[in-house]
Amino acid sequence: MTQKPFLQALTEKQARPPIWLMRQAGRYLPEYRAVRADAGGFLDLCYNPKLAEEVTLQPIRRFGFDASILFADILLIPEALGQKLWFETGEGPRLEPINSAAGLQLGGVKSHLAPVIETVSRLSVSLPSETTLIGFAGAPWTVASYMVAGRGTPDQAPARLLADTRPQDFQSIIDLLVEATIDYLAAQVDAGAEVLQLFESWAGSLSGAAFERWCLAPVAAIISGLRARGVTVPIIGFPRAADCDMADYVARTGCQILGLDTGADRKAIAQSLPSDIVLQGNLDPQVLVRGGDELRRDIASIMEDFSARKFIFNLGHGIVPQTPPAHVAELVALVRGEKDL
Repeated sequence: MTQKPFLQALTEKQARPPIWLMRQAGRYLPEYRAVRADAGGFLDLCYNPKLAEEVTLQPIRRFGFDASILFADILLIPEALGQKLWFETGEGPRLEPINSAAGLQLGGVKSHLAPVIETVSRLSVSLPSETTLIGFAGAPWTVASYMVAGRGTPDQAPARLLADTRPQDFQSIIDLLVEATIDYLAAQVDAGAEVLQLFESWAGSLSGAAFERWCLAPVAAIISGLRARGVTVPIIGFPRAADCDMADYVARTGCQILGLDTGADRKAIAQSLPSDIVLQGNLDPQVLVRGGDELRRDIASIMEDFSARKFIFNLGHGIVPQTPPAHVAELVALVRGEKDL
């Protein structure tokens, strides 16, 4: 049987890289908005395996991406641990703020997240045979920043303050997230996930020793914990906007694929990393919104910068709701050589 294009690209450089997009199932698609409206709410959609399967499949049907990422949310783990979670219309997630792990428990995580694992199981059967299934979770620092502040913040100041002034209390949250995330990701692999991604969306808010303790060490602990359980699937690290030596990050965390954000220095990173590390990225989502000649130029530049590497084409962050679906179709055609750059 022919190996899936995404997985094949992890072992040997391809003439044309595989492509998928972060948040490829989402509000830019009219069919997603229709399902979301019928679901009743965002969390209702996440916890309904049939509907979550459907929205995960939608961009595959429309664009034929080489990989499909599970439709879920990074804040389902805090809710599974016992923290109250809800979504405000037009504003995003809200949680009851915490300042330690007191009151949170691992015991209910498996049962609470069982619908998400069922979605993975369904997708492992319903996806096209050539499409790779990616599971994911948020990295502990990023998830903890929401748990402490109760919402997204511009600079993660509440979490940074707690980590600075009460490091043991903050460590208790991180440690619990590490354990829960290992359990969650291992269950996703058991259900059929072929690759995992850890989203460290707020890596850029820490540096130096704080970055090493709260970003790097927890991700390393998750990956080593998964390996200790016999999980062998490739793992994508995505330390967005991190101020660190990426070669050091990869070596110390153990990820096999490095996701690059929009601002990453592609050439420098490509030259600094061992050839066995796969790179992923890093088109600006706003360029995809604008389209046209700028989109063609940026695609050509990315392809050139990674021409000597094993590479997966993606965005440098998640696709935004304003993106015209026609621009996504053109992106896929250009990356695959179906249209000339």
